[in-house]
Amino acid sequence: MKVNFEKMKELDFKTNEAYKTLRTNISFSGEDIQVIALTSSVPNEGKSAVSFNLAHALAEDNKKVLFIDADIRKSVTIARYGVDIETKGLSHYLTKQSELADVIYETNIKNFNIIFTGQVAPNPSELLGNSRFKKLIAHARENFDYVIIDCPPLGSVIDAAIVAKECDGAIIVIETDIVSYKITQRVKKQLEQSGCKILGAVLNKVEMGGKGYGYYGKGYYGNYYGRYYGDYGYYGEKED
Repeated sequence: MKVNFEKMKELDFKTNEAYKTLRTNISFSGEDIQVIALTSSVPNEGKSAVSFNLAHALAEDNKKVLFIDADIRKSVTIARYGVDIETKGLSHYLTKQSELADVIYETNIKNFNIIFTGQVAPNPSELLGNSRFKKLIAHARENFDYVIIDCPPLGSVIDAAIVAKECDGAIIVIETDIVSYKITQRVKKQLEQSGCKILGAVLNKVEMGGKGYGYYGKGYYGNYYGRYYGDYGYYGEKED
C-alpha cells in the first residue's frame, strides 16, 4: 500500500542542515541505536515535526525508515502532510482489527514508510503496553534500518515512557524559552526509569541570531494539542 503526502514543505537551507547534523549525531550514537522515541515535556514544542523531518533526513541518507505515529490521542500527521487516502493505523493493529501488513504504508518519499495512528482509542497507554506492540517493534527491527516513533508529550501523559521501554534511545524535543528546567528534568527522569537510553535533546523553535541554530520560528507549528491536553503556562503547569 502506498500513500502520498500532498502538503510537503521544502525546508530552508539552515533547517535542512540542522536535520542532517541531527542525523549524523544519531549515527555516531552506535550501531545498536535503531529504534528511537521522540517526546517533549508539554504540547506544541514541535516534536511531531522534528520526528517526521528526522525520519525524512534518514531516508534521504538511503536508510530504510519506518516512522510510527504513536500519538494515538492527538495526531497531526494526516492533516499536516495531506495524506491522499483513508488509512488504517496503529490503533487498528493493537486492537486486532488489522494485521501488521495492513497498516504499514510506503510513501512518495523514497525509503520512507509509515504507520499512522489509526482511530482515536480510549486507552492508548494500555494498548501501547500490550504484546502486539512488542511484536511490531521486533518486526520493524528486522525489516528497517531505523524506526522513528513520535510519542505524546511525556509531561502530559505516560505513553512515551511505555513506548521507550521497547526503544534503543530517546530524544527530548525542547522549545526554547518555554519549558522550565524542572519540568524537563522530570521528563528525563521518567525516561530513565523506563530503562531507555537518552540520546540527547533537540532545542526547537530557536530565533536566529547568527549563531548557527536551525530556524523554526515562534508559533510555527500551531496549537495542535491544546484542546485535548489542556492549556499550559510558561512553566508547563496546567492553568485553571
